[in-house]
Parts: sequence; structure tokens; C-alpha cells
Amino acid sequence: MAKPKKRYVCQLCGSVSPRWTGQCVDCGEWNSLVEDAGGVVTPFSAKHNLRGGGRRIELVGLDAEVQLPARVSTGIAELDRAMGGGLVAGSATLMGGDPGIGKSTLLLQAAAKVAAQGLEVAYISGEEAADQVRLRARRLGLGAAPLRLAAATSVRDILTTLGDNGGADLLVIDSIQTMHSDLIEGAPGTVSQVRASAQELVRFAKEHGTALILVGHVTKDGTIAGPRVLEHMVDTVLSFEGERSHQYRILRAMKNRFGGTDEIGVFAMEREGMTEVPNPSVLFLTQRGEPVSGTSIFPALEGSRPVLVEIQALTVRLASGATPRRAAVGWDSGRLAMILAVLEARCGLSFASAEVYLNVAGGYRLTDPAADLAVAAALISALTERPIPNECIAFGEIALSGEVRQVAHAGLRLKEAAKLGFERGWVPAGTKGADGIASSSFGNVRALVDQILGR
Repeated sequence: MAKPKKRYVCQLCGSVSPRWTGQCVDCGEWNSLVEDAGGVVTPFSAKHNLRGGGRRIELVGLDAEVQLPARVSTGIAELDRAMGGGLVAGSATLMGGDPGIGKSTLLLQAAAKVAAQGLEVAYISGEEAADQVRLRARRLGLGAAPLRLAAATSVRDILTTLGDNGGADLLVIDSIQTMHSDLIEGAPGTVSQVRASAQELVRFAKEHGTALILVGHVTKDGTIAGPRVLEHMVDTVLSFEGERSHQYRILRAMKNRFGGTDEIGVFAMEREGMTEVPNPSVLFLTQRGEPVSGTSIFPALEGSRPVLVEIQALTVRLASGATPRRAAVGWDSGRLAMILAVLEARCGLSFASAEVYLNVAGGYRLTDPAADLAVAAALISALTERPIPNECIAFGEIALSGEVRQVAHAGLRLKEAAKLGFERGWVPAGTKGADGIASSSFGNVRALVDQILGR
């Protein structure tokens, strides 16, 4: 019998190496390779004749009738919004987020509300004892919720218990990195264990029609720990974002086989747990008094929901010869450098001898290129010390030529601004206006400079 070959698997990216090395060649992480006792699997094509012996499958056309899956509300509207409408029977959901961000709190609240509807709910904690979960539930006012609770890490024990008790409509596993499968060797949290444990749990959910929610740890760069195949195994991937020092939390769908990935749920961490924020714009807009230079308002779009956020800029003149610093919080630093270059090259503004700081208020993170015009307005205002009127919003994409280009859903952004009392919008040329708010159009960024300077 041939001696089984050893292999080493990266615990971050799942890359396989025939020998141990200090650094993974794929992801570049140090000391992440761990020996995998699974051995080498013989390919199916080497053992079987691919021309026969298989089961004949049925091929269907695209015009076959399709029924939308029935959904069960979690009782939390913002969570339902992010998931595409609620829980789907037999679906698997992976929720990731930083430690202490509130994943367990939110899922405990959701599990209690689903159980209150008369459905069978099981909450399995692999990180805390049952008494610790009970204490948290009492703090949240959920001590009398009719859900079933256990502290366990063995996947075999969990599935055997649920199978004997008739299954569950909702199963919450907190967290998948603590689960252990006895089908393979390895410590909990390793790539092979996470993959095997998730596979068994997902198979159980599909066979019994159970809505499965897995909590996943994240790495230092914000990605969900474990093999990337874990995200492919589940139907929905949710990312719980936010800073622990800030009150708000954003639940964003990164993948959803039963709905869109363009909706978000917004929560605020309160003493009584996670509370919904039906109007996020109020949360991200600071108290506005007298106009202050260096601030502008941008109507971001998250799915079908406009969210108004405040962009803050600060410039500090330095002594001759000092190296200026550029810092951006909540926005791409590379895009900030591009906007500064356009303002210098196309408008004659000099930022070379000034430090530039850009911040999105409330810890919100912007990826929408439509924020270019609002960022440029805040930078111009900070440099010239000319405040932007409080009743004004701005949006538009800036090209390297200095042109201000149109963006999607301009009407929706203007309507949300008008609803919150804003009276004027600085928009790209050719943008259709909306009732209740006047529009000032800009074809290029030089016209924006003239507007702020009052030329």
C-alpha cells in the first residue's frame, strides 16, 4: 500500500501545498499552513469510466414555471430587508462581522421573534454557556421566549438531537468556527473542519427544510475567516458592519440566491439591544446649526433606499518644505487623490502645501462614485473657507477631464433630500429635477468652484 502523501492547507485562503512553508504563496499570510490529515483523494475520472455508469439527469428549459420561495418574517423589518424579504425554508445564511459588533445579539432577538410566531427555533452556541445566553436574553427582555437553547460544538450531537426532536424551522449556529465534525481529523476552526461542519449542517437544512443561519468570524482585513468555499456553500452571505465606538450598525447582503444584494438594514446599538433605524439619514446627519466650511451633504443610495450622509473636509496649511498628509475615513484614499489632482489641474486650486483630511460622518463607508461632487465641494469649501449652505446637497461623478457626469437614480436622491427639508441640489448638467427642491446644474468642476466662491 502506498504511503499517503502529506499536504498542508492555508487556514485563511484554503490553498494546498505539498510541503510546509512559512508564507502562503497565494494569500501571502505567514504561519497559516497546517498539516491536513485528509490525505490525497483519487479523482473520480481515474476510477470510473465517464461514458457510463452514472444516473441520467433531466434537462429542462428556461421557460419552465418557477414559484417564488415562501418567506417567514424574522419580526425585524431591517433584517428582512437585507435578506430580501425574510427567511426561506431550507436556506443557509452566513453572517460575518467583527467581534462585539452585535451579531449574537441581533440573531438572538430574531430567533426569539420567530419562536413567538409558533415556529420551532433552536439556538446553538459554541462560544458561550447556556447560562450566559440566558443572561443576555434577560437583558434584552427575551427571557420568556419559547426557543430551544443549547451549548454544543459537536455537529453529530447537534444533528442527532434535532433529528430526534423533529427538526426545527430555524437553526442558529454561533459560530461555525467552533463546530467540530468527527468525520475528519483536525481542530475546530481549521479549514477542513469548517468546511466539513458547514457541509453537514447545510445538508441537514436542505433535507429537513430548516432555515439555517451560521455566524462566522472575520479576519483582520474584514473578510470571513475560513475557506472561500464556505461562502459558496451557503445561499446568503450577510456582512454586519460598523465601528464599536459608533452607535450605528449596517447589515449588508454580499450574496443572495433568493433576492437582491443591493439592500441594507440599519440598526442602532441601544441598551435594550439592536433597534431598527427606519430613517438612516437622521442617524448620519449631524446636528446642523450655522454653516461651517468644509462640510457637504451627499444622498447615497443603498438599494432602493437613499441615505443622506455628511462629508467633512479639513485643510491645514504647512510650513515650506514639510510633507503634507492625506487621510480619508469612510472613503477611498485613491479616489481622494484623484479629486485633488483634478481640482489642481483643472481649477487652479493648490493643495500641495496643505494637509487634507476627509471624513464621512457617523462612520459610514462610501463606495458610490456619485459622491465625487460632494467631496469636491467639501474640499473647495475647506480650502477657501467658504461655507456651503445648509439647505444644499450635492452629487455627481467627476471625470479626469473635470467634467461632472450624471449618475443613476438622481430623482430618488432629490426626493429624499426634499423630504428631509433640503431646498437645493447641486447636480450634473442634464439631470431632471424633482418636486420640492430646486436644482443647480454643473457641467464641469470649475463651475462648482465659481458657485462656492460666488463668482
